[in-house]
Amino acid sequence: MSQLTSKNWILIQQRLTPYLFLLPALVLLGLTVFWPALQAFYLSFTSYEDISQPPQWIGFGNFLRLWKDAVFWKTLENTFLYLVGVVPILVITPLGLAILVNQKLRGVSWFRAAYYTPVVISMVVAGIAWKWLYAENGLLNQLLKTLGIFPEGIPWLTSPDKILGILPISLASVMAVTMWKGLGYYMVIYLAGLQSIPADVYEAAAIDGSDGIRKHWDITIPLMTPYLALVAVISAISATKVFEEVYIMTQGGPLNSSKTIVYYLYEQAFSNLDISYACTIGLILFLIILGLSVLRLTLNQSGGDSLV
Repeated sequence: MSQLTSKNWILIQQRLTPYLFLLPALVLLGLTVFWPALQAFYLSFTSYEDISQPPQWIGFGNFLRLWKDAVFWKTLENTFLYLVGVVPILVITPLGLAILVNQKLRGVSWFRAAYYTPVVISMVVAGIAWKWLYAENGLLNQLLKTLGIFPEGIPWLTSPDKILGILPISLASVMAVTMWKGLGYYMVIYLAGLQSIPADVYEAAAIDGSDGIRKHWDITIPLMTPYLALVAVISAISATKVFEEVYIMTQGGPLNSSKTIVYYLYEQAFSNLDISYACTIGLILFLIILGLSVLRLTLNQSGGDSLV
């Protein structure tokens, strides 16, 4: 009986050991992520405009206010435009760059480093640098004036006017920075996928007449489908959560033309000190990102490959 108890105790220890290793991380996550998330969920159903007073339960009052908030719908529209404008470019262009730098050429490592350099630059530094480029007397406008294309320059960050009546100029200018920063990062993901494709596959395809650019259409793109799905969902989540570029370059202006949902959340929480309303916006943002994450898992499972 004692031997059986001893074996059971050893078995219990073996089962509990992994959880003991996870316990410090779980405690840290509980205190810094899960508990604040539950508090934010509770506050979204309360009125907490005066932080010196306890929150007052108002049920779905914040959600009704959100439904009638024209600025919120504007930020949601801008976030959707950001999503549609940035994601396709960040899915397609880095694949082309990865194919280029995957060639066995002399000095190709320098090109890889050059394409990846924007990724390691701080967004604060990048935002300030691009803000100078976009300035009224900045390099871009000086170049346009010299070429005679736009003698008066373009108000890159100060105009609410829309391109083709759809995309505000200020929002498009901020989107360009996001794309510039993200190209190298997603290129590395594609490069890892390209280097996992055996050379024999391309040699066999060349025998069948699939060579040059056609081999990428016949071989590369089908085999890179899981990576394309991964990059699409990751870039979509990042575009949905964009904040630093907007804060540094436009602060949501002019006339809310470049204000995204995350910046609006920040504005309500830290500028207006309307904590409960900011938590409501955060809950909507959480549901959007959750939907994109579920989409990623679905695509991952349907692709049949395990992506990290």
